[in-house]
Amino acid sequence: MTHTNVLVFKTSVASQHAVKELAPVLNRAAGSGNWNFALDDCDRILRIKSTEVPAELAIFILNESGFDCIELED
Repeated sequence: MTHTNVLVFKTSVASQHAVKELAPVLNRAAGSGNWNFALDDCDRILRIKSTEVPAELAIFILNESGFDCIELED
């Protein structure tokens, strides 16, 4: 049985406009509905639920789009 991981990242994504820009690539990487941003949090948290998306891929995606992204450990 595969274990679903929840990856949590601190980001510099600050607007719904930016989330909409990132949505297509995050949907391709993690699947629609498997990620979300908490823009009201001071760390602008990105959560990704996945069995196969490595943290490095999420960081790369955001960095390539001009955003900071740091994985937060439990």
